[in-house]
Order: sequence, then structure tokens, then C-alpha cells
Amino acid sequence: MTEQKKPPYGIIAILFTGAFVTIFTQTLLNIALPRIMADLEVSASTVQWLVTGYMLVNGILIPASAFFIQRYSNRSVFILAMALFSLGTLLAGVAPTFSILLAGRMIQASGAALMMPLLMNVILAAFPVEKRGSAMGIFGLVMVVAPAIGPTLSGYIVEHYSWRVLFFIILPVALISLALGIFKLKNLTVQNRDISLDKASIVLSSIGFGGILYGFSSAGTMGWDDPAVYGTIAAGVVSLVIFVFRQLRLDEPLLEVRIYKYPMFALSSVISVALSMSMFSAMILMPIYVQTIKGISPVESGLLMLPGALVMGFMSPVTGRLFDKYGAKVLAVPGLAIVAFTTYLFSQLSLETSYLEIMAIYTARMFGISMVMMPVMTNGLNTLPIKSYPHGTAINNTLQQVAGAIGSAFLITLMNTRAESTGKELAASGAAPETIMNNAMLDGINFSFFVSMFIALVALALAFFIKKPTREVKEAEKEIVYQQKEVTE
Repeated sequence: MTEQKKPPYGIIAILFTGAFVTIFTQTLLNIALPRIMADLEVSASTVQWLVTGYMLVNGILIPASAFFIQRYSNRSVFILAMALFSLGTLLAGVAPTFSILLAGRMIQASGAALMMPLLMNVILAAFPVEKRGSAMGIFGLVMVVAPAIGPTLSGYIVEHYSWRVLFFIILPVALISLALGIFKLKNLTVQNRDISLDKASIVLSSIGFGGILYGFSSAGTMGWDDPAVYGTIAAGVVSLVIFVFRQLRLDEPLLEVRIYKYPMFALSSVISVALSMSMFSAMILMPIYVQTIKGISPVESGLLMLPGALVMGFMSPVTGRLFDKYGAKVLAVPGLAIVAFTTYLFSQLSLETSYLEIMAIYTARMFGISMVMMPVMTNGLNTLPIKSYPHGTAINNTLQQVAGAIGSAFLITLMNTRAESTGKELAASGAAPETIMNNAMLDGINFSFFVSMFIALVALALAFFIKKPTREVKEAEKEIVYQQKEVTE
């Protein structure tokens, strides 16, 4: 069999449909949580598990995705992922109680956890290195635009209909995607059916990533002095250290951590973590500012972020093509400079900052992020040999989940600590209670954005060290040709 000259766009389109609908659900329920609390008569701390539980399942299963992608064909993994996702969506939509709704949500997450690593791995295998930027740019559109549109649609539906409609809207799309996978999807990647699963690694990974995600996600509501917070974080860190040492000793590790010997992959991971932490500052702090301090409705809050999502959707394919032509550094340096500058502008918010001004800064920030995220990640993955792609995609996706949880908890803690300090100063000066609350929270938000700016500046400094892969790319190209000769439908 000769080298595949034309990428299988039909297969990629089916995978994109499945990935879009699964990623879309990540942020779909955020605005609907108050309505679910009232309807199912649960507390705020309980309903938050719909978000935290989803994140935990992702954090536990994404590291194991490398095994599934290597052990089974892309068709089998896709059908399993979409079947689980569809089942979870149906269960959540008809759930009579909160416990059944949570079970449905976590089954959803188990399917979604496999989709992003699977799609990234297929793209890496299907496209030659010089065309991967464009393909990953389209993937970037799915990865960022889907969760960005979620709150806007959710806000409108929750205001006019039942929160259950959210699940019934995405269920037909999920079922169509599943049907296409069963009847139309063909195998593109080679699977190693002899690979074994190390059960101890699964346990250590689950405790490690799960403990860290749960601890940091709970810190904002439970407080850092709660044993459930620092206890789970400590258990997670210890388990993760043991997990890493175990992977170094195994012939068939669950996650191949040795890929960090490739400098550009290691650099891309650090930049992606820093960018994810900085990016979450806007995703977490902006709704607090616009709804609590400015008094803007949930629907208008979602609409405020929509132009930024649309800009990212437009720019992702463009930056992909620019990456293919010029490389990651040319895009990452100005992109991170924009992120750092717009984050600084967010640290100067006031009670009088206009709606349009907030929208413009947020949109510019998303424009900067669109120049960085996928080019940097793709540049790092391009340095890996093809057998390491499942491990590289699994590690990247896991780190983004962990960085998001840590970044959110860190920034919320900074906000609360600063707001409390400022509130005491204003109270001592004799200010009115309402003035104290708004100004203290505003100062806390501004301070968190200011710290977030320095995180973005760290990523900017590291971006100057990005280089195009050379020798490794040629080796990977040879392996792609070899792989495509082995693939059978």
C-alpha cells in the first residue's frame, strides 16, 4: 500500500462532530445551576458537583486514554465514547432526582474524556507535519468555541425553558454522531492489541489527578483549612509522585513520561499550563464581576463573551495555516503579549467600566489566546515519534484540566483574601455596607487579574525559546508512512 496522499476528511468530520458536542457540554450547565438547585431542592455545595464531578471523571480517565487509543482502533474508541456520552445525556435529561442527574453527568464525562485525545491523535496520524497546523487549527475551533458558546445558549434556554432542554438539544446530535461512527467510520490508526494495562498505575493516576482536581476545585468553597481540601491535595501529590516513578520503571507505562526528554514538548507543556491558568482568570472572574458587581443578567453575561468565541472560531484555522508557514514562535510571542496586556487592562476595572469596553478587552484577549494555544501544543507534539502521540495528547489534556483547577482555586483564593482585607479597611473608614461589598470584591478581582498578568508574562518569556522541530520531524514522517502501510479498514 502506498502512502496516503489525501487526508480522510470524512473520518475527521465525524470525529469533529462527536468532539464538538462532548466539549460543548463542559460549560453548558454553569448558568443553569441555580435553576437546578431550586427544581431538585439541593444546596449550592451539592449542585456544584455537576461541574466538579464532570471535571474529576475527565481528570481520572484522560490519562488512561493513551491505553485505549493504543489498544483499540479509533472506530471502537469513538463508538464507546459516543455511546457512553449519549447514555449519560439521556439519563441526565429525564433524571427525577439529583443523584440520577449526577450519575448521568458523570457517564457523559466518561465518554467526553476519550474524545479530545482520540481526535488529536487521529489528526496527528492523518496529516503530514507541514499540514498539521491547519488541521489542529480547526480542532482549536472545536476545543475553545464549543465551551465558549455553552453559557450563551444555556442562559437563553434557562431563561425561557426548563434546564432539561439543554440535554434534549444535544442528545439528537450525539445519537447522529454515534450512528455515523457505527456505519461510516473507518479505522485510521494502528492498534497494538498486545499492550497490557497496569492496574496499579490506574489506581495511582486516579488518586493522584483526582485528588489534586478535587482539592483545588473545592478550596474556593470549603476553604484551604478544611481537611478534605488539603488532605486530598496531599494524597494526590504523593500518589502522583509514586505514579511518575512507576511509569519510569514500566516497559509499557500508562503514561510515557519519558517524552519530556524532548525539549520542545516539555516547553510547550509549561507554556500551555501557564496559559491555561491565566485564561481561567477571565472565565472565573468575569462572570463574578459582570453579574455580582455590574448587575448584568446571565443572558447578557453570556452574550458579552460571544464575540470572543466567534473571533477564536474565525482565527483558529487562520493561525493554523500561519503556523504551517511560519512556525509557533512567530504567533506565540505577539499572542502572549496581547494576553498579558489585556489581562493588565482587566486588572484596572472599575464600577463605571462600560459593557462594550469589557466586551472589547475580552474579545482582544481571546484573539491573543487563539494565536498561542494550538500552535504551541502542535509544535510540541510534532517533536514526538508517532508511537508517543497517544501519550503526548493524554498528558496535554490532563495538564490542562489540572492547570484549570489549580488556576481557578488560586485566583479565587487571591480574590477572597484581598477582598476581605480591603473590606476591613473600608469598614474602618466608615463606608456604607453596600459600598464596602462592591468595592472590596472589585479590588479582589483586580488583584487576581494583576497576578494573572504575571503568569501570562512567564509564558511570554518562555515563548522566545520555541524552535521548529527538525530531526524528530523527519523520523516521525517515516513512521507515519510505515503506519499508513499497516492500516487496514
